[in-house]
Amino acid sequence: MNESATRAGDERLRRWRLVLGGGDADGTGCALSGTDAAMDGALGALYGKEGGGRRGKDRSAGLGASAPSVARWLGDIRTYFPSSVVQVMQRDAIDRLGLSALLLEPEMLEAVEADVHLVGTLLSLNKAMPETTKETARAVVRRVVEDLEKRLATRTRATLTGALDRSARISRPRHHDIDWNRTIAANLRHYLPEQRTIVPERLIGYGRASQSVKKDVVLCIDQSGSMAASVVYASVFGAVLASMRSIATRLVVFDTAVVDLTDQLDDPVDVLFGTQLGGGTDINRALAYCQSQITRPADTVVVLISDLYEGGIRDEMLKRVAAMKASGVQFVTLLALSDEGAPAYDREHAAALAALDAPAFACTPDLFPEVMAAAIEKRPLPIPDPR
Repeated sequence: MNESATRAGDERLRRWRLVLGGGDADGTGCALSGTDAAMDGALGALYGKEGGGRRGKDRSAGLGASAPSVARWLGDIRTYFPSSVVQVMQRDAIDRLGLSALLLEPEMLEAVEADVHLVGTLLSLNKAMPETTKETARAVVRRVVEDLEKRLATRTRATLTGALDRSARISRPRHHDIDWNRTIAANLRHYLPEQRTIVPERLIGYGRASQSVKKDVVLCIDQSGSMAASVVYASVFGAVLASMRSIATRLVVFDTAVVDLTDQLDDPVDVLFGTQLGGGTDINRALAYCQSQITRPADTVVVLISDLYEGGIRDEMLKRVAAMKASGVQFVTLLALSDEGAPAYDREHAAALAALDAPAFACTPDLFPEVMAAAIEKRPLPIPDPR
């Protein structure tokens, strides 16, 4: 065996040793040292025997409930693993080892890698959070929110501004505002064969979305614990929509109670800390409130973000959706607004909404601007393939 083949074989054994976690059963006969041993120790603390995961002598250290040991571990994983892996390991540590309480300590919050899922955990702990931790928690949440706004705001504004322009047709447009495709279609009967041209008697143009409020948007967000990531993204999008003068945005969150957070939309961090993740769900009550706020149904888009596990009156909920649609409201149901993949949801309620021509589907943050643009223009929604 040549030298390169030997090196490749050693590398495979090393990787398998890190995967299997050591002990008598790993079968590799490969010893770890230096950085590899430190990485293995960090993995073992989370996924070893005390962590409820892998077996093996080298994977049984655990994290316990000691804040200093957890802080060291957080520093270690940030040293040895990329940010995306760090976020997954942090999430697993919170879920598997019950470390949520430690996030109430400012020193711990400063050590973690902030992401949407961490924000959801902090919001669920909001009531239990001591005053000494709240400012640190707000700083962590603000960092994540600002990163999301930078990623999502520009494309959202551009997409929706175009949709608003196209939806606001005017009959006496300036030359550069003429919608030529619609103008030609509307004037085909004025075609002059001898001139081989159309003399348009009626011009159709794009409106200017910045001149006045063109659409009302109501975001109705289920704040049950399973919807944490959706609440974070919806709050950010709500703030972006509220910054557009052409859209009057209302943001409503609900569990068994309904809270209108519209007056806090200038700061999505305030919106998030105004939510109370957890508790039951009464979609019917939330839709009743949203319905009472609609004054221009033909120019209104209602976006319900919920897994549809209804604790209220199911038939009333469906009747409200049907009534809103009949009045001209564009009704959108999102089972989730996140990157977490296929969500759990109430399939019977989803099917009932689909029968009302209000299909329910999961939506990623990147797709959300296109969904809203389609709703504003009253065209078919870009529903992703469930496969």
